Amino acid sequence: MKNKDSIGLIKYWRPIVGVIGLAVVLVWTSGACTQKVKPGKADAEIGFAVPGNAETIEISVKPLSTRIYVVGTTASEEKINISARIPAYVKEVFINAGDTVQKGQNMITLDDRDILKQVAAAEAHSQHADSEYKRARELFDKNATTQQALTAAESMAQAAKAQLEQAKIMLTYAQINAPIDGIVTDRRIEAGDIANPGMPLLAVYDPSRVRLEVPVPVRLIDRLSLGQKVDVELERPARVFKAQITEIVSEVDPATRTQLVKAKLDVGSGEVLPGVFGRLWVKEEPRDAFVAPKSAVYTSGQLEMVQVVKEGRVIRRLVKTGPAYGDSVEILSGLKEGDLILAKPKLEN
Repeated sequence: MKNKDSIGLIKYWRPIVGVIGLAVVLVWTSGACTQKVKPGKADAEIGFAVPGNAETIEISVKPLSTRIYVVGTTASEEKINISARIPAYVKEVFINAGDTVQKGQNMITLDDRDILKQVAAAEAHSQHADSEYKRARELFDKNATTQQALTAAESMAQAAKAQLEQAKIMLTYAQINAPIDGIVTDRRIEAGDIANPGMPLLAVYDPSRVRLEVPVPVRLIDRLSLGQKVDVELERPARVFKAQITEIVSEVDPATRTQLVKAKLDVGSGEVLPGVFGRLWVKEEPRDAFVAPKSAVYTSGQLEMVQVVKEGRVIRRLVKTGPAYGDSVEILSGLKEGDLILAKPKLEN
C-alpha cells in the first residue's frame, strides 16, 4: 500500500519539479542573476585612447549642393548619309570606314557607260538642232520661211541643249564625292553592287563638332536652359569635358517621360568619337545633410566605418555613406550632430 502511495506522489511532483527547473533556466539565461550594465557605459570601456596628434572633426548639418547625372550618347552635330542619285553598278570604292576625307574627294565611282552613251546622243541631237536653227534663221532673213518655222526651230535647239546639259549633270552623278571634311562611317557598299537612288552607301561625319544627346526626365528639365554650361563625363576618353546646351526638345516622350537635350562638347577634332556613353551632370536644390571627409571613412570587409571619439576613447562606428563630392562624402546614417570623429582613422593591428 505504501509503495502505491509513493509512486503516486512521484507522479504528482514530477511535472511540478520540471516546471520549476525550466523557470530557473529561463531566469538565468535572461540575465536576471547577473550584474546589470547600464546602456552607454560600455563605449568608455572599449576602443583605445585618442592619439595625441589626432585631428578630430565635429559632425554638423550643412547645406549640400548635390548633383545627379543623366546618361546619353555622343553624336556628331553634322553627319551626312551618302546615297546614289542614279541607278548603276558600283565600279570602284576608294575609301573604308574610319578614313579621313576632304570635301570634294572622290569616294565612289559608278558605272557610267550608259550615261556616256546618253551624253553622246544628246550632243549629236543638239548639234543637229543648232544646224536646223541656223538654216531657219538664214531662210527667214531671206524671207524664205515664216516666223512660226523660225520659232519652232529655235525651240527645238533650246530643248536639245537642255537635254545635253541634263545628260552631263547625270554624268557627274557617277562620281560620288565627300560633301564635307570628315571621317567615313557606316560603309555598306562594295564594287559590283547595284546602287539605287536613296539607298544608303556610307556616311561622313564632322569630328570637330560633337555633342551629347541625353533624354532628361521632365522633373529635371527646369534645371537646364539654352546656353547653360554643364559638365559631361565620358567613358572614352575617361574624363570630364565642358559642354554647352544647344537644344532642348520641347516634345515629351510619353513612354519615358523625358525630353531630349543636346549639349555641344568643347573638344578638339577627333578627340571624341560618336556613339560613346556619357553622363550629363545636373545640379539639384541644396539640402541639409551630414558630410564627412572621405579620409575619415574606411572599410572593414564590406562594412563602412568611422572612428568616433567619446569620453577620451576611440570606438568604431558603422555608417552608411551616400554620394561623394570632391574630398567629402555624405553620411546617410550612423552619425548624429555633435559627434566627433577622427579625420584619419588609426587602424589597429
